[in-house]
Amino acid sequence: MNTKLVLALAALSYAPLAVAGNEAAYPKEKVAAFVVEKMDLTSLPSAFRPKKEKGKKTLADYGFTAQRMDENEAIFEASGGVRRLAITVLDQNSSGIYVCVAEPGENGSQAKTQNVIHLQRKDSNMLLKGRESFREFAACPVIGSGGSSSSSY
Repeated sequence: MNTKLVLALAALSYAPLAVAGNEAAYPKEKVAAFVVEKMDLTSLPSAFRPKKEKGKKTLADYGFTAQRMDENEAIFEASGGVRRLAITVLDQNSSGIYVCVAEPGENGSQAKTQNVIHLQRKDSNMLLKGRESFREFAACPVIGSGGSSSSSY
């Protein structure tokens, strides 16, 4: 009986650590910075991803630099100003992070293309993989997407 009690206490004492480990997969603060650092750009729908190049996956790898970044929004520009991307965090939960990815129009006009992307990763060492989301947000109406539902999975 003593052994069962000790094992039960040991299991209960480690349960909070296991639950905390799952919740730590996505941060609660500075989410835009986390997304920018960990997003696999090559997994995004074709409207947003650059031409694939060997060994390149993140915004930094492709030479994008931050024009503006705050708690839930970031705007990036490719080297030479050829392309801009805006990323806005819409929602996050244990299944991932929903972001609005947009290609802003000229001089701050309406976005040329924008879509809701669901970002996920299988463990804390992997990059965030993105796919178009069927979930809709008023803050991010679909613009310029061909209606395709590309998936990186």
